[in-house]
Amino acid sequence: MRQTVQTIIPALIERSYERLLADWMACQKREGALGRGQIGEGQLANQSQRFLTELRQGAAAGTFDDLSGPEWDSTRTVLDAVAAERAVQGFSPTETALFVFSLKEPLFALLRQEVGNDVEGLARETWAASLMIDKLGLYTLEVFQKGREEVVLRQQEELLELSTPVIQLWDGVLALPLIGTLDSARTQTVMESLLERIVTSGAEVAIIDITGVPTVDTLVAQHLIKTVSAARLMGADCIISGIRPQIAQTIVHLGLELDVVSKATMADAFALALRRMNKAVVDRAQRTSNGE
Repeated sequence: MRQTVQTIIPALIERSYERLLADWMACQKREGALGRGQIGEGQLANQSQRFLTELRQGAAAGTFDDLSGPEWDSTRTVLDAVAAERAVQGFSPTETALFVFSLKEPLFALLRQEVGNDVEGLARETWAASLMIDKLGLYTLEVFQKGREEVVLRQQEELLELSTPVIQLWDGVLALPLIGTLDSARTQTVMESLLERIVTSGAEVAIIDITGVPTVDTLVAQHLIKTVSAARLMGADCIISGIRPQIAQTIVHLGLELDVVSKATMADAFALALRRMNKAVVDRAQRTSNGE
């Protein structure tokens, strides 16, 4: 059950806004908020101003035990933006949390000055302020962690796309050089990239080069078979190139059936693709010497 606490914090923030902001900025700088240069003083000041403004409005409701209510929406929105920006800027979780937790020192100092010798009142106000800031700080950490995970996931997806380029070697011939280990997620990206290029280019042959794949086990072979089958359904024949001797031995020992033509090098695979399309690369110097 949510409890409402009567507190002087909202009025104190409004009355001493400029002083509190200045003291808080000084505290953040002392804690190294600007140390590595990810954020400028102007941006830090803007974030601090927005947070203090929305904090006063949220604190006016007095529901410090539960900050999920609508009265805290604007405060959480500011923290969402701060955490997301700092996740992208490369801040650590500790540095991000200090944005909120560093407010304790100047706020407690104001409370001591305001309450004076009223020990019971000071304890009550300090507890309310501490509860509020702790919950907001933990919320900021949760949002920051989620933002970092989204950044890492997006980077992984971008790396997958970069590591699976589909190259047009010739009119009607595509090449897909694979580097690294094939897993389910990467196989899906490989298939999507290859099928899209088959559709847009109208390719008849797709060369899948596994020179950069360190090992081929049962799982990797299954992923290759899925890719080949998907390409065939789109009307493109497949050739696998880059099968090194040790990989060939592994495939034989495992009893794997790739059910696809394979060549030792991409050059051999490309030559085969041209023959299947009744095309050839001719040495112009040789043709000239033959009088053609």
